[in-house]
Amino acid sequence: MTDTSAPEFGTLIGGEWRSAAEHRENISPSDRSDVIGRFAIAGIGELDLAVEAAREAFPRWSRTSPAVRADLLERVAARILSDADALAELLAREEGKTRNEARGEVTRAAHIFRFFAGEALRLTGDHQDSVRPGVTVTVHREPLGVVGVITPWNFPIAIPAWKCAPALAYGNTVVLKPAALVPASAAALARIIEEEGCPPGVFNLVTGSGALIGDALARHEGIDAVTFTGSESVGVGIAQAGATALRPVQLELGGKNALIVSDDADLDIAVACAIDGAFFATGQRCTASSRIIVMDAVYERFVTAFRERALRLRVGHALDPDTEIGPVVDAGQLRIDLGYIDGARAHADAIVHGGDLVEGSTAGHFLRPAVVEGLSASAPLNREEVFGPVAGVLRAEDYDHAVELANDTPYGLVAGICTTSLARAADFQRRSDTGMVMVNLPTAGVDPHVPFGGRKRSSHGPKEQGTHAREFFTQLKTAYVRP
Repeated sequence: MTDTSAPEFGTLIGGEWRSAAEHRENISPSDRSDVIGRFAIAGIGELDLAVEAAREAFPRWSRTSPAVRADLLERVAARILSDADALAELLAREEGKTRNEARGEVTRAAHIFRFFAGEALRLTGDHQDSVRPGVTVTVHREPLGVVGVITPWNFPIAIPAWKCAPALAYGNTVVLKPAALVPASAAALARIIEEEGCPPGVFNLVTGSGALIGDALARHEGIDAVTFTGSESVGVGIAQAGATALRPVQLELGGKNALIVSDDADLDIAVACAIDGAFFATGQRCTASSRIIVMDAVYERFVTAFRERALRLRVGHALDPDTEIGPVVDAGQLRIDLGYIDGARAHADAIVHGGDLVEGSTAGHFLRPAVVEGLSASAPLNREEVFGPVAGVLRAEDYDHAVELANDTPYGLVAGICTTSLARAADFQRRSDTGMVMVNLPTAGVDPHVPFGGRKRSSHGPKEQGTHAREFFTQLKTAYVRP
């Protein structure tokens, strides 16, 4: 039944918030009676208007002083921090992160805008003498044009921030399409960007169906580049559309990340890393430690401590201060998680600890973390991205076997190792076939000023974040001058 008392939200196009004919209820995964709002289901017409507004705004914005762009991003960063408590509560309600986790994500979004405020002023080029006498050569960077930004539900403010902030900093205009499950955080960010003085049309927000609006945005002839984070299947389609249109595409896709527990590891550190990486944020992170690879000599001691700690984690409402693990994002994702767990239980050699539904004080999607032993490395749970609080534990004969298992995946986002050996830590950094490596740290948790991205089927195109973001959001021009 539709809650007509819930506030309605439209699309932001050309500096104006526009109402829509249809809306979708945004329901909290912690309490299905909590309707956060009714958000616009945009159609192709609204998307066309947003792209047109971005194209009209691009010439002026691209020629704006870097200081103007830097000042806007700095104001946005300051505003996010000043509104952090309200934004964190909103994010926790709609996505299910605990309040503390949501506060951390909001703070990270502010830091990303602040970093790229500086990057707007630090964009450099090259000036050289030509091989021809009297001729100079200048190589500089220019914006791409209109960037289509398509973001997932698991980081509803941080990922829009780390895509939109560099796009704006380098003089591009933006059409943002957030995941249909989490429009509220994106709408709150859009309102901040608008209220802090972003010129009309420079930043546009279109909410609605991924199958309709996301696909159309990826294929729109008025879009000059697309940056996407989400599922591999959708990413492949976006890559194909980009190849057909000969436009730049940046993709961050799946992960099946390994954490190796070495036989010389500090087991207290290893357990803490595994718990954080596998289960915090309800395991709904592309960087989650979904495969825990434990060397035989410490297997029993580690797994005993790991599963005991996992089963003590308090599962509940995201806004409850005692909650350590919030709800799964929606009923569909919960079915996926339970499907993998039930598949493991059906296997004769598997042992499943936890993985049962938790009854809360509200009607939410609460799932106890699951630790699964005994499955082979080729089992679906150890091969496919589950995207929930589910960790498979694999036994390794020795260090070389552990590295072999860690690399035995079509994905290559991040991997970690817990070890007290500097030599082993250095060796794993070289041998890990991933874009990121963690040593005595959870696989989830990255800094905003360095590159983010993976290898193999995890990522495609230039890396995100840090100074390397300019590799995607700008294009090179070489100029030859004879006075």
